[in-house]
Amino acid sequence: MEKLIESLLDGNKRACARLITMVENEVDGYEETLKEIYKHTGGAYVIGITGPPGAGKSTFTDKLVKLIRKEDKKVGIIAIDPTSPFTKGAILGDRIRMNDLSIDKGVFIRSMGTRGSLGGLSNATQASIKVLDAYGCDYIFIETVGVGQSEIDIVKTADTTLMVMVPGLGDDIQAIKAGVMEIADIFVVNKADRDGAKRTSLEIEMMLDFKKDWEFRPLVNLATAENGDGVETTYKNILKHKEYLEVNNKLNDKRLDRNRLEVKELVQRRIYDLVKNIEYSEGIDDLLAKTMTKEIDPYSISNIIFEKAINNKY
Repeated sequence: MEKLIESLLDGNKRACARLITMVENEVDGYEETLKEIYKHTGGAYVIGITGPPGAGKSTFTDKLVKLIRKEDKKVGIIAIDPTSPFTKGAILGDRIRMNDLSIDKGVFIRSMGTRGSLGGLSNATQASIKVLDAYGCDYIFIETVGVGQSEIDIVKTADTTLMVMVPGLGDDIQAIKAGVMEIADIFVVNKADRDGAKRTSLEIEMMLDFKKDWEFRPLVNLATAENGDGVETTYKNILKHKEYLEVNNKLNDKRLDRNRLEVKELVQRRIYDLVKNIEYSEGIDDLLAKTMTKEIDPYSISNIIFEKAINNKY
């Protein structure tokens, strides 16, 4: 393990892949590994790319990363794909769309299934970011599954969140409801060569105008990722947001909030692990049977389970 960590810190791509596999599968000792590499993190800037399915997130990420690579920056990409609730499998197709990048030595691409996790990200995303950070990435892109209004985890994970929109989604107001609007620092109306692109951009601007007290008013631009139009403007907008966070000391505040949330989620996962097998525990079925005769209620059973769980009696 020490050699693997040493190889990671030396920029070994294979070591990076192996360690991400370890944290994704929660192999024994993965937490100790994350503790070891944590002091080597903090150098990467994390960009989240979200938006509805079919908006062109993968193509846009591909073009954006190629632009950044011209500056000789090292880039990591975590592409999240939905996992089937029936087969538990996932079609990890983003590497196909980013085929050119997959052979670039300065780019590391990892596809992940959500594995039942809600909010558009995988449970292993935070840990994988730390591995890529220690690996030496200057930028880390997180491309979410595109689950619409429930896709809020990216805000807690990224330094800058980019929302890719497209014209022709049907009800434009439905597509840009306030809940979705609040997740983005930058909006890109992709496929700008289509009818209605300028209208969609204008409607986003109008929605943003409803709020008057922006500390940083989200930037909006048109783009056509397929031919690269507007990608450079988007990159400049990302740098503007990055500069705003750094100048106003908001970046450290944002990362502190992220650490606070991560600690909370880690504790919640431990509690979940304590109680997830409760249904198979001796006596619980007997108690549940009594709910049918009203001898006991579900709230009392939950209190019994909680008390026993925190006292490690299960």
